[in-house]
Amino acid sequence: MFEIPLAAVGVRTHTPAPVPGDRLASAHLAALDAAAADAPVLVGGVSFGAHLAAEWAVANPARCAGLVLALPAWNGPPGDAPAALSALASAGDVARLGLRGALDGVAGSAPAWLAGELERAWTGYGDGLVASLELAAGRAAPTLEQLATVRVPAGIAACVDDPIHPVAAARRWAAALPRSAVRSTRLDVVGVDPEALGRAAVLAWVDAGGLDTPT
Repeated sequence: MFEIPLAAVGVRTHTPAPVPGDRLASAHLAALDAAAADAPVLVGGVSFGAHLAAEWAVANPARCAGLVLALPAWNGPPGDAPAALSALASAGDVARLGLRGALDGVAGSAPAWLAGELERAWTGYGDGLVASLELAAGRAAPTLEQLATVRVPAGIAACVDDPIHPVAAARRWAAALPRSAVRSTRLDVVGVDPEALGRAAVLAWVDAGGLDTPT
């Protein structure tokens, strides 16, 4: 999603493999620490990955060169955020029906491209999938006050037709981040052009002054 759009502006992408289960968040944050050991880095992610990228940026202002974020879902505690409720429901389906049964349920109700993406992603989590979904659903995202302390360029991508990651959440993040921009697309576009979401985030980062900041 991000690799080719970032390559177009001269940025090389490194994607740490997730560590399923209870260490999903802590291992990802540790991977960002390792990546920034020698120089500041541009960090990003989608949905929960966007939350973790911003959380790391809040805690590491001197090591973060910028943010490319897609589909942020909430601020602070998740509460009844649609993405949190969806993740909990998916965890329950996997626990009750098994991975195959849960994926068959998704295939019956979701667009084919989304069902395919979830099958690719979920299969890699093995026995740690339920714990991973529950962890993502329960972890607080940065508050708006915390985002206000992040002064690097931040590009945010949203889908205007995504009820799970409301565009209003992306706009709240953008309003809080001092140097930010938002670009939007649609889920049906992402379905035929998987890079569309990453491209929107990278273009928003450029809009926010990202090319003016060494990365």
